[in-house]
Amino acid sequence: MTLLISLLSGALVYAVSVMYAGIGETFSERAGVMNLGVEGVMLMGAVSGYITAVHTQNLPLSFLVVLLTGAVLGLLFAFLTVTLQSDQTVCGMAMLIFGTGLSGFLGKDVAGVAANLKFEIIKIPGLCRIPILGKVLFEQNLLVYAMYIIVPLSVFYIYRTRYGLKLRALGENPAVLDAAGDNVFAMRYGYVVFGSMMMAVSGACVSLANTNFWASGMTAGKGWIAFALVAFSSWNPLMLTCGALLFGFISCLGSNLQIYLPQIPTEVFSMLPYIATIAVFILSTGNFRRKHTAEPAALMKPYDRESR
Repeated sequence: MTLLISLLSGALVYAVSVMYAGIGETFSERAGVMNLGVEGVMLMGAVSGYITAVHTQNLPLSFLVVLLTGAVLGLLFAFLTVTLQSDQTVCGMAMLIFGTGLSGFLGKDVAGVAANLKFEIIKIPGLCRIPILGKVLFEQNLLVYAMYIIVPLSVFYIYRTRYGLKLRALGENPAVLDAAGDNVFAMRYGYVVFGSMMMAVSGACVSLANTNFWASGMTAGKGWIAFALVAFSSWNPLMLTCGALLFGFISCLGSNLQIYLPQIPTEVFSMLPYIATIAVFILSTGNFRRKHTAEPAALMKPYDRESR
């Protein structure tokens, strides 16, 4: 029973660190802008929050810095892809390299330095006593609890509101919105910035909640997992949640199997989430993708008012 609770709880924590980035990328791609630099933005969020925590010992301020870091990177990416209409794939790879390199440079002085500050586990009175699920769902940190609200709100916003309808139109046929008097460029800026802020929070989940330290490259490919899940989930936050939980379970299962199967190299178990990611990438391309997903028609297509 203890092992089951540990597996489920670990899967949830892992999933949340991927879901923030995945939901952010979902909104960005729904708006027609794909950001391949998810991992780089996550690392920048992780290091900026941790540096602030070390020097100020102020958790709310650290989280605010994480959001500001994501917003700045989002503005930069939006300027390149929306205003300058640069190739989104190239800009995304540049963001990945930039974020990975700069985070490693900025974090040199705090590597191995304890912040003594993190999002602590909060037990929800009464609910935490529910057998099995109580310990899994209601003995978590604030970032996990926030996700319980963010997921249904995201689904409701995208599929049940007027603004969500405009968001879907933005990724399908932005010329229609432009003709109706909506500012396509401002809307894309807003969703790209929001998406980048969510990616930065994913990084903060790793450095300020799941652990209490900074190490270069500590997100360990979670950004790519989030990116793969967006397409595989058909740009649906609810399906993305299910996928993230599955990845989390695979990751935690691998960690626990190392104890019971010590004769197998640990690297084999560490590979499991990434093998699953490759499988997701394969299923998210080609004929399977065309038949089973609903990719926004205007994804990666710069909008030019003069061409409509």
